Amino acid sequence: MKAIALVPAYNEESTIEEVIDHLRGLNLDSVIVDDGSSDKTSEIAKRLGAIVIDHKENKGKGEALRTGFEHILRNYPDVENVVVVDSDMQYSPRDSLKLLNPLNNGADFVMGYRNWESVPFRHRLGNFVWRTAFNLFFETKLKDTNCGFIALSRKAIEKMRGTYGGYIIENMMLVRALKNNLKIEQVPVSVEYKGKRGIASGIRVVLGCLIFIIREGIKYQFNKI
Repeated sequence: MKAIALVPAYNEESTIEEVIDHLRGLNLDSVIVDDGSSDKTSEIAKRLGAIVIDHKENKGKGEALRTGFEHILRNYPDVENVVVVDSDMQYSPRDSLKLLNPLNNGADFVMGYRNWESVPFRHRLGNFVWRTAFNLFFETKLKDTNCGFIALSRKAIEKMRGTYGGYIIENMMLVRALKNNLKIEQVPVSVEYKGKRGIASGIRVVLGCLIFIIREGIKYQFNKI
């Protein structure tokens, strides 16, 4: 089945070439959504022959994904599977085929899961809270609920129309997958953390995502009654 890589990017001129080169080595074409970058991200990607969609202003990862999904659905009728790849090399693009392979065997939505021993304590703690709450409310046994390395079938992408948000986007897509009875699988992926979020910002993200999970989880349980 034909697959393509969707890469949301914001000010990633230092890594975008490496990402595209890795994907090309896997025979994957790249659709880059440059989300209002002020650096040369878009220019570099275009020079390398990637398809580039430019947002005039920064709108966030959720909007970048929505733009990319709509572009692929509209312009690539022969593409059956899409892998979402980070532009900052936090996740290795070389793992893309690991996520795409289950789609060829019946899965609809594949999310990577991280080795928590390689994740900084603060991130590990926040993800433990999110993962525990998500599995409790949605009665799942997922190993990771917030990994941004995701592969989707065309059927799944159709169900993701209207997604929005930044740090809640992975949870939102998981919720959409569950509500639409999509087959979800997970595969291990490598991760490397390069930057640090401020404490206040980190707390805000953890609480915001947790509130989203609880709110959507209550709705999910209520609709089952």
